[in-house]
Amino acid sequence: MAQQVKPISDPSSRLIPSLARRAKPFLLRYGPLLTTITIFLLAYFIGGQLYPAMQKPQVFFNLFINNGSLLLVSIGMTLVILTGGIDLSVGGVIALTTAASAALLKNGASPFVVMPLMILMGVAFGLVLGVIIQYLKVQPFIATLAGLFFARGLAYIISLSSVTITDSVYKSLALTPIYIPGLPNVYIYLPTLIAPIMLVVAIYLTFFTRFGRTIYAIGNNEQSARLMGLPTSRTKIAVYAFSGLCSSLAGIVWSIAFLSGYGQYATGMELDAIASVVMGGTSLSGGVGNVFGTLFGVLINGTIVSILQFNGTLSSWWTRIGVGVLTLIFIGIQSLFYMRKKHS
Repeated sequence: MAQQVKPISDPSSRLIPSLARRAKPFLLRYGPLLTTITIFLLAYFIGGQLYPAMQKPQVFFNLFINNGSLLLVSIGMTLVILTGGIDLSVGGVIALTTAASAALLKNGASPFVVMPLMILMGVAFGLVLGVIIQYLKVQPFIATLAGLFFARGLAYIISLSSVTITDSVYKSLALTPIYIPGLPNVYIYLPTLIAPIMLVVAIYLTFFTRFGRTIYAIGNNEQSARLMGLPTSRTKIAVYAFSGLCSSLAGIVWSIAFLSGYGQYATGMELDAIASVVMGGTSLSGGVGNVFGTLFGVLINGTIVSILQFNGTLSSWWTRIGVGVLTLIFIGIQSLFYMRKKHS
């Protein structure tokens, strides 16, 4: 009787399903972030093909120069949204910081006193909002909206018109370029470095500290986080204080860039920040996302603006349309990944 020969199994037939099983959790966790990075690279590539001038290194660094304030407020907004909250006061804090800085400098105050004072003001503003939200149980939307009106109103009380900054330190910071080693004639300005530094700080806080783990725990289930003994109240207040810090730093960067202060500055920036955070892969319901993705959300916003500027014929309102469409797309992508993760 002939002996039946067993077929030799192909190792690749077992390897591919194994790799797929291992890759699935990674894709479910980082899918929105990878999508954001891909869209940014694709948008920048298309812009470079349509307008060859966009291929110059200086244009890429201009994304950081022109969007430094937006990146700063978006970093703070990310931490707030990760807890399931929202901060609509950021634009008002920027306007108040610029107006107060300009008024103090005009009256002879030292810039080395004005800058720390503005930072303290931003932190205090965020602390007050955090206490109101946490202990008075006011909804974040309502509390921070009131904060927006309050801050912008104070800015108009300081001055109804634009106040020019003539301080030599501010002028030096605004006009002195820092050239990038290895890239001839490519430069940034010193205030541009503030946003990347705060980005690194935020990444460290969210990924490598108990504070960051508590933020994610609050966003996923605040009651469970409290039962686990995590300092939920202190963390939520600290998150709003951090957002206030980022907003005041953004106001300082803005006042240096424009060498003036005005109550109408940064109108609508809170919406741009929320859109950048969402495009960066952070869920508005909290607990999902990271600050690194927010960077690419801001870069996508800046890339759309750059393409429109190089085009020269389209209205700037196309930026709003583009950002709005992308925000809806990213919300849909997040929902898709969430449902797949829930049923996996």
